[in-house]
Parts: sequence; C-alpha cells; structure tokens
Amino acid sequence: MSSSATGRTSTLLRWLGFTLVLLLALQLLAVLAVNGWGEESFRQLVASTLATQSPLAFVGLLLMLLGSRLEDPHAGRTPLRWFVCILSGLLALALLVTIPVSISGDRTLSDQANQALLAQKGQLEMARTQLQNPQVVEQVIAQGEQAGQIPAAATNEQKQQAAKAFMDRQLKQADNQLKQAERRRDLASNQRRIGGTGAAIVLLVAFTLLAFAAVL
Repeated sequence: MSSSATGRTSTLLRWLGFTLVLLLALQLLAVLAVNGWGEESFRQLVASTLATQSPLAFVGLLLMLLGSRLEDPHAGRTPLRWFVCILSGLLALALLVTIPVSISGDRTLSDQANQALLAQKGQLEMARTQLQNPQVVEQVIAQGEQAGQIPAAATNEQKQQAAKAFMDRQLKQADNQLKQAERRRDLASNQRRIGGTGAAIVLLVAFTLLAFAAVL
C-alpha cells in the first residue's frame, strides 16, 4: 500500500472513530441535560445509557488508535494516543461508578416486582377461597341472570354449576396473567443483570485495556 493510500485510510479511520465517540457524547448530553441526580430513575438512565452506548465509543477509540498506528507505526506517544488513553480511562472510571448504581437499581426494581407479584398472588388465593363461599356464588348467579348468561328457568344446581364454571374460568385467566407477569419479571431481571451490569463490567475491562494499549 502506498504512503498516500495509507494516509487516506488512517485519516478515514480517525474520522470514523471520532464520529462514533461523538455519538456517545451526544447521547450522554441528552440525558445529563435533565440534571436529576437526586432521582433513582435518572441515575439508572445514566447507567443504562453508558452500558448500551459505550460500545460505540470503544469501537471509535479503537479505530482512532488503529488509524494513528497505521499512519506511523513507530511514532511515540502522540497527542491522539494520549487522547485515546485519557478518554478510555475516563469511560472506564464512569462505568466503574455506574456498576454499584446498576446493582442497587436492579435490587430495588426486583423488590418492587416481587411485591407486586405477592399482592397479585394474594388476590388470586382470596378469589379461590371465595369460590367456596355460598354468598359469593349467589352474587355471581344474580349477576349472570341479569346479564342473561344464566337462564332464570334453570334449576338451582345448574345455576351454581354455571356460576362456579364462570369463576373457574376467571381464576384460570388470572393464574395465566400471574405466570406471564412472573416471566416478564425474570426476563427484565436478566436483562438488567446481564445486559446492564454484566455489560458494564466487560466494557470496564475493555476500556482499561485500550487505555494501556494506547500508550504502550
């Protein structure tokens, strides 16, 4: 490859890298402009933005470093390499700070989800006990007769069977909704722990290595 082609390639890599780093800066600026550090949801949003958008900056800094070394493999610690080192170190430090925030937020959200599920389970158990309550069955029969779902000419046994069948369907529907809520809770928890905290730890290591690679 000629020196002119190498120079154009290295310049292109640096500009591509700078563009990716700029994208992360714009994403963070959009979040930090709100300035709501006193709110847990804001801190979680900052941590989530860093975990999801930092890979762009990592690729960008890597491209900038590759472009610098492609242009002059034997050059010393140029300003561009110091820029990559310092920015990588700052992002690694930011990710290190956000890891406890992510863990704390995950614990809070998990507790809230568990409390909501416990309340839903309690309501379901209460509904099951009401199935054996004659007064509740009579109320369901009366409502069914008013809605035309239970024939008024039916025998008392038939009315009770129809009312209990209706209540059973309602209980099965509520049980299915509870199972779906549990699956959504587990999925959200895994996304926060693996896609959030886990990604932040991996990126922390990656930015640290990149910072050292830039000046070695």
